[in-house]
Amino acid sequence: MITRTVSKDPRTTRGDLVNDLRRAGTKVTKATISNTLRRQGLKSCSARRVPLLKPVHVQARLKFAREHLDVPEEDWENVIWSDETKIELFGKNSTRRVWRRKNAELHPKNTIPTVKHGGGNIMLWGCFSAKGPGRLIRVKERMNGAMYPEILSDNLLPSARALKMKRGWVFQHDHDPKHTARATKEWLRKKHFKVLEWPSQSPDLNPIENIWRELKVRVAQRQPQNITALEEICMEEWAKIPATDTFIHQEYFCNCCSVFHSISENPSFLESCGHPEASLHKFEDTPISSHHI
Repeated sequence: MITRTVSKDPRTTRGDLVNDLRRAGTKVTKATISNTLRRQGLKSCSARRVPLLKPVHVQARLKFAREHLDVPEEDWENVIWSDETKIELFGKNSTRRVWRRKNAELHPKNTIPTVKHGGGNIMLWGCFSAKGPGRLIRVKERMNGAMYPEILSDNLLPSARALKMKRGWVFQHDHDPKHTARATKEWLRKKHFKVLEWPSQSPDLNPIENIWRELKVRVAQRQPQNITALEEICMEEWAKIPATDTFIHQEYFCNCCSVFHSISENPSFLESCGHPEASLHKFEDTPISSHHI
């Protein structure tokens, strides 16, 4: 009953389970419930925040996952992934756990200094491939559709050369308005770049999110005290990220499988959008292409 309940509703608390079992005539403790769930491979985790998906987004994600589920490793090695991220000086990225005694929570060794609004932040643009990290730059002005092509010209091409990308390499970026602006599309067209078709609202499918997460942890551990130090440390830690951390073939297979798993548990969501022909079964019955990049 315990495993079945949390599988149906992952937000169920141990207290809820204790009460449900008590009403059913069984008395158990929260510790027993925790041990039972752990034996089943379940553990308590923070729910990840993800973009709200509309039916059209779900359909696009399913299509993308289906088409890229068995793309060979050598094809993924020829993709340059890119994105922007914001890193705060004193923000949630600096959260750390400490071992302390009771009533010692305010001892300097057990605290993290904070200031209003995170003490400032920097915006970064970066790219990488399976061969390792490409360039990382700080974007000091508000990025727009006119600036973005300049960033690509100054940093994407040098990254491709440094990473020794093969002829016909593929560029990935998401559907941010800057990325889909007319100036950007025209620049990419003139350069004859191949761009990976990307489903909207799908940051979880971009492996660079894992690289950003790793970078933020590394930066927080060094505790920069001002914006200048924050930028310097970001650049230093980015350069230290090994190529092994950017290997994405197996990870991407898992990401695509996760898309199928999440929808297969609730296929009625697709049916409810009024397009039954776009149901999960349609994708399951469609042959997988082995080369969609």
